[in-house]
Amino acid sequence: MLSVRSVRGRAACGVALAALLAATAAAPAAAQDAAEAPAQPQAPAPAQPQGLTEYAAAVVNDEIISTYDLAQRMRLLIATTGVQPSEQNLPQIQQQALVSLVDERLQFQELRRVEQEQDFSIIATDEEVDEELAEMAAGNNMTPEQFTSMLRSQGVLGSLREQLRAQSSWQRWIQGRYGSRLRIGDDQINAVLEQQQAQASKPQYQISEVFLDANRVGGMEVALQGAAQLVTQMQQGAPFQAVARQFSASATAASGGDAGWITPGEMPAEVDQALEQMRPGQLSRPIPVSDGVYIIYLRDKRAGEGSTIVNLKQVAVGLPADAPPSAVEAAQTRLLAVRAKITGCGDLEQVAGQETGLVAGDLGEAEIADLAPAFRQAAEQLEEGQISDPIRTEAGLHIVAVCGKRATGAGMLSAEQVERRLFFQQLGLIARRYMRDLRNAATIETR
Repeated sequence: MLSVRSVRGRAACGVALAALLAATAAAPAAAQDAAEAPAQPQAPAPAQPQGLTEYAAAVVNDEIISTYDLAQRMRLLIATTGVQPSEQNLPQIQQQALVSLVDERLQFQELRRVEQEQDFSIIATDEEVDEELAEMAAGNNMTPEQFTSMLRSQGVLGSLREQLRAQSSWQRWIQGRYGSRLRIGDDQINAVLEQQQAQASKPQYQISEVFLDANRVGGMEVALQGAAQLVTQMQQGAPFQAVARQFSASATAASGGDAGWITPGEMPAEVDQALEQMRPGQLSRPIPVSDGVYIIYLRDKRAGEGSTIVNLKQVAVGLPADAPPSAVEAAQTRLLAVRAKITGCGDLEQVAGQETGLVAGDLGEAEIADLAPAFRQAAEQLEEGQISDPIRTEAGLHIVAVCGKRATGAGMLSAEQVERRLFFQQLGLIARRYMRDLRNAATIETR
């Protein structure tokens, strides 16, 4: 049963943590980080503010989260998201830090219980955490040593290591326990493919998302306030991907909020309505839905009509734009004579190669809409295997053969892609329910 007991007022706790945050920022690297650093002569430690002591910020099933832990996680959120702390958003940063620490404690407690019962290791080792850090370093164009040195100088290395340990261990456990049991049926895949085909004419949106779960953060009002503050911070320069990784409760948080291309009906109706009014590159206002609040970044938008893909080959004669009519007529006569000898795409280059002064080649696949206007008209009118009349461009005179032509829905997913998306959607839903059950069964006291 969830028990939340507030011992001190939120405002007082926020002031104390703000002071603690400032104190730890001014102090040398955190104790656990310093233990990893090479031994160096240390300057005398700065005097601590009078009356500032460490105490329990929360207790999760008798396991303490100290104010030091909380301050370190707040610093990590600030360092990794670019959110600038202020009097207005510090309570939200504090709350998100505490929520993430509580969830991690619950996850570690559950993982240790499973390890004891089933006698195998789940929790990530230091070496595995090092691998995660190395990947992050590469993503930031830094060596692992440079990256950890930077984190250590900011006093957040220890907190980030524990966050990565919790995330990787929990993902491993969820996928190991439930992944092999999940079965995505052909009927589910076909239903998505049919819906996709039916919606092919509708607009499609490439989005990134942040989702604040109202149940997780303390209610809809808190979620709305938090979302409004995050929008303000992102408008002021905080990177969307970094904010999504730290604040979003969606399964897409791990990929920086990237939800890919969607069509109307895949997201809540409130999100669809907002997307209809947005332009690419625009950040939404907070969008309340039944169980939380979305922030959407519209990266791109396209019409949903199916596109036509063509594979073209050409034979060309180079002519300057100001070539006299007689030269153009002579080139046209040559191309028509060559065209008469060509039986299809298979021998086009061979036939053209027997003539001097002609250039032949494969233009590859392209959407008709992306072709130059003169070529586009020919590609639209010709069927597969047909060859165009000579086409005049500024570069010369061309005949074009349509070697392939197919219609495709823009952004259509294959059956394998649909299966993968459904698998991870269901796995994410299971993980959220699992965490909800752990919270409901836990005794959590905030102080």
